[in-house]
Amino acid sequence: MLKISRVILSVIVIALAGYGLITKNFEFMPYMMFFLGAFILVMGVLELQAKRMTNAIISFLGSAFILFVAIYTF
Repeated sequence: MLKISRVILSVIVIALAGYGLITKNFEFMPYMMFFLGAFILVMGVLELQAKRMTNAIISFLGSAFILFVAIYTF
């Protein structure tokens, strides 16, 4: 389940980033940041399940920062 959500979130992030780069329209940037934070959160959970605590903590901290920025820019 987490691997499927990781793939779906990564496709959404790549699509929104590509749209912003191609059209030079950055109005969807907060949504891209939100999905990027969710993607890194899922990566942190996967790292936690694999018993790699250092990578999991770094992923959780990065996700928290990105989600804070995404919510702040809304």
